[in-house]
Amino acid sequence: MSDVKVIFGSTTGCTEAAANIIAANFGTAAVNVANAAPADFQADLLILGTSTWGVGDLQDDWFAGVQMLDGIDLKGKKAAVFAMGDQCGFADSYVDSMRTLADKLEERGATLIGKTSSAGYTHTASTADQDGFFCGLALDDTNEPDKTADRIAKWCDQLRAEMK
Repeated sequence: MSDVKVIFGSTTGCTEAAANIIAANFGTAAVNVANAAPADFQADLLILGTSTWGVGDLQDDWFAGVQMLDGIDLKGKKAAVFAMGDQCGFADSYVDSMRTLADKLEERGATLIGKTSSAGYTHTASTADQDGFFCGLALDDTNEPDKTADRIAKWCDQLRAEMK
């Protein structure tokens, strides 16, 4: 497998736990965006993860991370995103933060991979959901913690296949 980096922003630890599982799947360590440097964003596959706060907002540490991304050229690189959210309590903005990261990655020249079906989720709206597919992996440890491990495993397999 090519060089893979996993960078996350987490407040309560759920997104960090998911990032660590994803990173372990690729034989690497996850990096907290609060401690990230520009070099951490250079990889053949860059995986970014965030929790969702307020009405679809990025996790606080990502605001500086997004500014850091503004100075990084990702042309020719592949990227994937994942987000933790609450599809019942915030059904109309579920994992909107994931779309924010996806848009920034594409703006910087990365090719986005890892879209997943939104079938089976109970949200009513999400900027991350377009034409029945999330722009990455949507996780909900509040309402569906029993599905997280399986969703991550399948997504990591999908990313490997899309990197070939």
